[in-house]
Amino acid sequence: MENKIQIIKYRTLKIVLVAFLLLPAVRAAAPEAKVAFVFVSAPVNSFDRLVKAIVKVESMGDNEAFNLAEQAVGAFQIRPIRILDYNQRTGKDYKIENCFNYEVSKEIFLYYALSIGYPDYETIARRWNGSGKTTLVYWEKVKKHL
Repeated sequence: MENKIQIIKYRTLKIVLVAFLLLPAVRAAAPEAKVAFVFVSAPVNSFDRLVKAIVKVESMGDNEAFNLAEQAVGAFQIRPIRILDYNQRTGKDYKIENCFNYEVSKEIFLYYALSIGYPDYETIARRWNGSGKTTLVYWEKVKKHL
């Protein structure tokens, strides 16, 4: 009987010892994860809709478009006088043939658009087209594609 009591004491001691040793492990859970996730999205160009509408009206999206009467070229139908003005204002040295490149033409268009500012699409479109009452007709065409 005494032997049984010693075995029970030994087992109890063993259980208490194991529980004592495991107790810190139970409390030592991983710390709370305080993590912030930053999702990077594509930049938003506030002029994207207007760019697409202007290109649609000017050239139907044809980067190789050429208007012989006005000597206007590219998707945005940029004329030599516009290139001259842009180069003087920015210090660039673009030639009219550079405007067959969509990115160059878009750069030039956005330069003028930014000088007017978002969200005044009507003023931007009308000034891009020229001046006077005929630009109202142009604006109506652009508006259909916005």
